[in-house]
Amino acid sequence: MKNLSRFCSLLGALAFVAPAQVQPDLPAWAYVVRPLDYKDPVDDGSLRHVPDSTKAWTLTQLRDFFFAPDWHPGDHAALPEVVAHGRKPDLFACGFCHRADGPGGPENATLAGLPEAYIVQQMADFKSGARRSAVSERVPEMAMIKVAEAANDAEVKSAGAYFSSLKPRKTITVMETDVVPKTHVVGWVLAPVSDTDKEPLGHRIIEMPKDIEQFESRDARSEFIAYAPIGSVKKGESLAKSGDNGKTIQCVLCHGADLRGFGPVPGIAGRSPSYLVRQLLDFQGAKRNGPGATPMTAVVAKLKLDDMISLAAYSASLAP
Repeated sequence: MKNLSRFCSLLGALAFVAPAQVQPDLPAWAYVVRPLDYKDPVDDGSLRHVPDSTKAWTLTQLRDFFFAPDWHPGDHAALPEVVAHGRKPDLFACGFCHRADGPGGPENATLAGLPEAYIVQQMADFKSGARRSAVSERVPEMAMIKVAEAANDAEVKSAGAYFSSLKPRKTITVMETDVVPKTHVVGWVLAPVSDTDKEPLGHRIIEMPKDIEQFESRDARSEFIAYAPIGSVKKGESLAKSGDNGKTIQCVLCHGADLRGFGPVPGIAGRSPSYLVRQLLDFQGAKRNGPGATPMTAVVAKLKLDDMISLAAYSASLAP
């Protein structure tokens, strides 16, 4: 727990006494938290590698919150200092969590290609308290609040300009199925228990890295698979395009016909379905109250969890 304890001390906590608790009415598969007995793998000093990169770092280096491992520097422009290293003692490197060119993961947001003004506003919302999570003790959300409080206007603008200039990649494969691998928590994401253990999917989306070691090495080229209920993509398309007879407001009206965003409105195509479900629930629970939350209030008012699952599965299935 050394790494997690250090993280929490940087967040102003004296110790990591207990893990965040997911309320019974919220889906634990969307709000993934570390179990109390979770332990990070021990660093044996060996160098880690990822496909198609000549770079190499140890686990200790890859766990440094003030370092964004840039496995593929040819994929993007030079990283601004705030993205690459942050600023000690409180401003973690943006690229540590969101990766060097902003694809993020199931535990946080994809930043690549988001409008600069939107990124700046979200940082302001985290700083003011207008944006929170239904599970407020989750470390990813706590980290964002800490970063937003520490960052100055120039650093926020620098990061926003960099991430908004990037072209997002399709990293998620959506697979409709009834049966999925049985999972456990690794870091802040789900991973298979074994190659053989299976269980019914039920009313869930199970999203995980295709290669957990590559993802834990913070490789921006990591890809993911999202198992969704059979028929959910088609149902989600209907909700997004028609509103399903008044159940919701059509997503395409604001996010564009292809859900890739429109003007200052962020794209939601190709984004993590776990992240999207969390945001829909946070909007519904009035945990997001910034300027962009007002139009979302009517969108989520009548949605059930199954509707959110379908919308997220459809959005994730699209090219960003």
